[in-house]
Formats: sequence, C-alpha cells, structure tokens
Amino acid sequence: MPTIITFKNVNKTYDDTGQVVLKDINLDIQEGQFVTLLGASGSGKTTILNIIAGLLDATSGDVLLDGKRINDVPANQRNVHTIFQSYALFPNMTVGENVAFALKLQGLPKAEITRRVSETLTLVQLAGFENRSIAKLSGGQKQRVAIARAIIDQPRVLLLDESLSALDHKLRKDMQYELREIQQATGITFVFVTHDQEEALAMSDWIFVMKDGEIVQSGTPTDIYDEPINHFVADFIGESNILEGNMIADYRVSFNGQIFDAVDGGMRPNEAIEVVIRPEDLWFTLPDEGKFNVRVDTQLFRGVHYEIVATDDFNNEWLIHSTHKALVGETVGLDFEPEAIHIMRLHESEEEFDARIEEYVDDSVDPSEDGLVAAVKEEEAEEEAAVLEALAEKLENTMDITELAKEIDEKLNDGNKI
Repeated sequence: MPTIITFKNVNKTYDDTGQVVLKDINLDIQEGQFVTLLGASGSGKTTILNIIAGLLDATSGDVLLDGKRINDVPANQRNVHTIFQSYALFPNMTVGENVAFALKLQGLPKAEITRRVSETLTLVQLAGFENRSIAKLSGGQKQRVAIARAIIDQPRVLLLDESLSALDHKLRKDMQYELREIQQATGITFVFVTHDQEEALAMSDWIFVMKDGEIVQSGTPTDIYDEPINHFVADFIGESNILEGNMIADYRVSFNGQIFDAVDGGMRPNEAIEVVIRPEDLWFTLPDEGKFNVRVDTQLFRGVHYEIVATDDFNNEWLIHSTHKALVGETVGLDFEPEAIHIMRLHESEEEFDARIEEYVDDSVDPSEDGLVAAVKEEEAEEEAAVLEALAEKLENTMDITELAKEIDEKLNDGNKI
C-alpha cells in the first residue's frame, strides 16, 4: 500500500509565545486507510492536521503528499479537505447547494453536478434531501451533509477534526459505523483527530498515540491495546491494572510477591518492569484456588458486565470485568493466563519496543485464519480436546480399578485376606 502523507522531522513552535507544540515528528500515512491521531488536549494532534491542510506552516521539517514536498503549496491547491467540529455549512443554502458547492466552483455541467450530488447524498443516507434547509436538520444530518460536501470531488485526503464530539452518545456510535463504511466505499484516506480512545479503536486501521507534541506509539488498534509501550498508553487506551515487577528471566516475571509464567522475553535478568493485565482477562475462583486472593471493595453494573474493584494482600487495587455479581466484602481467588500478562520496559523507545516484540512474536499465524468462523472452529477444537482428555482420564481410572480388582481376586484365590 503506497504512502500518501509523510512527515520528516517536523517541528512546530509558535513565534509569539515560544511554545513548542510538535517535536521532531516522523510519520507515514498509507493511502486508503482510516488513520487516527489520538491524544489529550494539547498533545499536538490538531496541529498535525492543520499542517497537512495547509492552515499552519511547520517551523522545520518536510511535509510530503504523494512523495512531493508541499510545505509551500497553498491550502487550496493540496486536494485535501477538512471537516471541522462545527461543520461550517452555509446556512443560506439548501443541502444540495452545500454539497454541490465545490463542483460549481469547478464549472462542471449542471447535469453532472445534479447526478453526483444525488449519488453522494445516497452514500451518506440523505437521499432526497437536496432541497432541505440546513436549519431543519438534526446534528447527525448536518454531519452527513458536511461529509458529503467534503467527499463529492474525491479529495486525496479527508481530515476530520473532532467531528463527532458534538453528537450525543448514541448518534456518535451510529456515525462511527457510517464514517467507516463511507471511507471503505470511497477509498479516500481519512485522517481523524480525537481524544476518545473508544472511537479510535472502533474505526481506525492505524493509530498514532500522541502526548506533549510527540508520537508515543503507533500501530493497529489491536497492537496498541494488546501491547502498550508504556504506562501512559496502557492507562490512556482502555482500562488497565498496572503493577511494578521484575523480569526474572525470559517468560518468567515477578510481581505481587510471586513468580508467574509470561509470554514476553528479550529483557535483562531481574530488570525492573511494569506489568499490565486488562480487566477482561481476569476471572474469579474460590478462595485459595487462583493466583492469589482479593477482597471485593465495590462494584458497578455496566450492562454487559459488572465492574468490580478488589484489593489484594499487598494493597494493590484490581479492576475486574465479570458477568457474575459479587458481594462487597467477600474474599475470592483471582486468576489469569500467562498470555494476559503484558510486560512494559521502563523508558523504552518505540524502535526498541518493536525490535523486542519481533524477536518473540509468532509470525507464522495466517491473517486469513482470523474471523468468527475460525474462532468458532478453534473453540470447538478446544472443547473436543477437553472432552477427549476427560475420557482418557476416566479410562485410566477404570484401568486402575480393573487392576486393583484383579489383584484382590488373585489374593483371594491364594487364600490371603485383605
């Protein structure tokens, strides 16, 4: 997949205040992807968006579009469109006139404009809205009009600056699906800015996590969620249990006063690290039957699960997602698999992190084997293996009983008493 946007050592400092907002940014955005710049306010994500759009100049470094340097190219010559949080629709125009605006500026024939407006409104689920007043639209409909106006002339890149933040929760979730479908249908490269990690995980092909003007980590949503590079990313992306520990050796980690099997390697013996375990990867057992015991402190019902907070003997607080309701104050066991333990080195760069991960990650897995059908087949195979193991155990026990009966019978025949 070719690269469409490249930043090479891009820095941005505001001359009037001396504030440094971007620090040596290097990134590549692949054509046809849905890419998200994710970070808190002030992290620099919107600054990157404005530099791509040509609304801000980089203080130093190079910005490339399709391999060509565009630092000095005016915004209106970049074939890059932006959708702002406010949508910036023309209130004195109808829906159709708003969407047709760019095509009219190009002087296209009226019949072609009418056709393309109709096709684009159908794509954003606003068929028949051509003559509707902007003032009579809902927030979600205005969002769709803004998208239609931005994509009607097929820009190379579409930039979206917190464009869902003004919508209510349900409509926002609906628009996440629609935005993703529109991006896939058009093939336009979307660059989306948000502070909402759930939005980023749900919609993106690739995520750049930003903090204080720097890219902290980049990768697929699964990569970043399952393999956070440091404490900030683990805490910012999803919910986490983060503890201090030591890497005893490859695949052996110590925390909570115990040594556990793990799946991470490539570190120094007894190196100080941080351990991350996601709440959904924990489950309860009877007391003393798990890895260690915890006392339930609080719980909240979240609809699909209970969110339970518990404390262990070392006074560490644990967040657990469970479908079972707990009793506040009860003591239970807590358990997890080695695969649930993610190890984070202290002060590790993204380059060092990627190199370490490549050493022990299994690349033999075929991506084509992903999906629900493959997952169901895997579960069925695991269930079948468990049944066979149980049958083998029963058979072994039966054989033991048979041998015992034979021994008793032989002794009885010899006149011995048991």
